[in-house]
Amino acid sequence: MEEVTRKRSNEDYAGLMPTKGWPRRNLKYLRYRVVPQIFKKITGTPKHPVLEPPAKGKARVTWIGHASFFVQFEGHSVLFDPNWATWLGAVKRLQRPGILLDHLPDVDLVLVSHAHFDHLHKKSLKRVEAREGIVVPRGSGSLVKRLGFPAVREMKIWEEEMIGGLRVLHTPSHHWGARFGHDTHRDYGGFIVASEKRSIFHCGDSAYFGGFKKIGAREDIDIALMPIGAYEPPSGRDVHMTPEEALDAFEDTGARLMIPMHFGTFMLSCEHPDEPLERLMVEADRRGMADRIVVPRPGVGIEF
Repeated sequence: MEEVTRKRSNEDYAGLMPTKGWPRRNLKYLRYRVVPQIFKKITGTPKHPVLEPPAKGKARVTWIGHASFFVQFEGHSVLFDPNWATWLGAVKRLQRPGILLDHLPDVDLVLVSHAHFDHLHKKSLKRVEAREGIVVPRGSGSLVKRLGFPAVREMKIWEEEMIGGLRVLHTPSHHWGARFGHDTHRDYGGFIVASEKRSIFHCGDSAYFGGFKKIGAREDIDIALMPIGAYEPPSGRDVHMTPEEALDAFEDTGARLMIPMHFGTFMLSCEHPDEPLERLMVEADRRGMADRIVVPRPGVGIEF
């Protein structure tokens, strides 16, 4: 119970209560986002993943969509927040997954940032084979223990483990972890996964907060996978970053490159689906940072 109290009393916890004006925002979201997207065709063409390992000392990052990534190191591979869903309730997928689940090879490890349905998708997880099992935040092990993984690890914030030759660190975020309204005991956050030569930070979901400076102060990060969408939620809660805030967080971490995520796949917020990436690149150009932003194409590996 100490951890629950800690999260509710400091900057890490977003809370559950909507802000003033939430009925109006919900109507706007349903009318202008949810209803129109039901009738739209899903776009995009899945691609076959590159199965050969990346060059010695490098890593390859392939965006599947939303917050889902297939990451290959020289001798290991991991999946972050795998989600191949076509529907999340009434929310329809906008673009096809970059890689089809049937074409995905066995991986070494699966990491899930938190228990929300768009990140911990049970039907997708059931079909994933991972030699070293799955890592989830503390309190979410019960959600995945019957999905067929050979091992289930729960990690606390700032806890670190060596798993199958990779260093895994569970990092904080400003969000919340309940899968349903009552199970607020579940943790949430991001992960740093590092080989001997490359380190990748998957932020998970987060609003902007001081924890990014703490992460950057203790870690040497090559590439940061940063969320840039869903910043106008119908609830009005402070749970995601604007593109401009994502750039602030990226700078705080000191990472060398940024790959944006959490946009263009599921319409979870009131902003136009094209807006997050447009705002990101305008602001990155204004700051002279455009050469450090690598925009992913679903299914196309980025090697660095």
